[in-house]
Amino acid sequence: MTILNKFSLKDKVSIVTGGAMGLGKAMAEAMAQAGSHIVIADLNLEESKKTAEEFKRNEGIEAIAIRIDVTKEDQVNDMVTRVMDHFGKIDVLFNNAGITVHEKAENMSFEDWNKVININLNGVFLVSKAVGKVMIEQKKGSIVNISSMSGIIANTPQCQSSYNTSKAGVIMLTKSLAMEWAQHNIKVNTIAPGYMKTELTKPYFERGGEMVEAWMNLTPMGRPGTPEELGGIALYLASEASSFVTGSVFTVDGGYTAL
Repeated sequence: MTILNKFSLKDKVSIVTGGAMGLGKAMAEAMAQAGSHIVIADLNLEESKKTAEEFKRNEGIEAIAIRIDVTKEDQVNDMVTRVMDHFGKIDVLFNNAGITVHEKAENMSFEDWNKVININLNGVFLVSKAVGKVMIEQKKGSIVNISSMSGIIANTPQCQSSYNTSKAGVIMLTKSLAMEWAQHNIKVNTIAPGYMKTELTKPYFERGGEMVEAWMNLTPMGRPGTPEELGGIALYLASEASSFVTGSVFTVDGGYTAL
């Protein structure tokens, strides 16, 4: 097998939560371009269907859309059942669904705190648990959790203690699952993006201002990343090219955490 062949995902099955748009869509597209069939698991079913159809049309792979709230265990289990009924296996999981709330800790409601923790951390656990059971039976699989550089450092100037805490939790959950499931030939790694220009963050960068200026001044490359710039590392971790990599954190942040 050549090195390029190790990056192939031909006939693999990849689930991407929060994959309808933004970072999730970009990573799902990279998987599709490498030959993987795709499951777009997202709360926005209409947008998920559009993305799935786009991949089928452009990449010639099979893609389906499933509506899911990752904080609901019954919905997570139902998703796994539907994927297994349709494809018969799950090779790759990208836990990408997430939210943020910018609020000072002293003003944050416990409801908002729990919402962020539930989606960003508990959701990763629930989906990993359900898919992990399948992968244990298969004796193989790759799980990639999307954390953030915010799980390593505390961002400034915005206040987002719940987000930072949830992403730090994702990093430790990644390491814990990697340790537990290595014996089953399951890799578990995490990508920690920095400031990325997506549909959700584009308005910030277009408006500019002190906050964006601070972000870019602290990023050695001096610019935000694009969703497509996660495609390479995503494919590496999903494929056989990373066969001896597990429990690792890959920062993609333009150098932000190198300071």
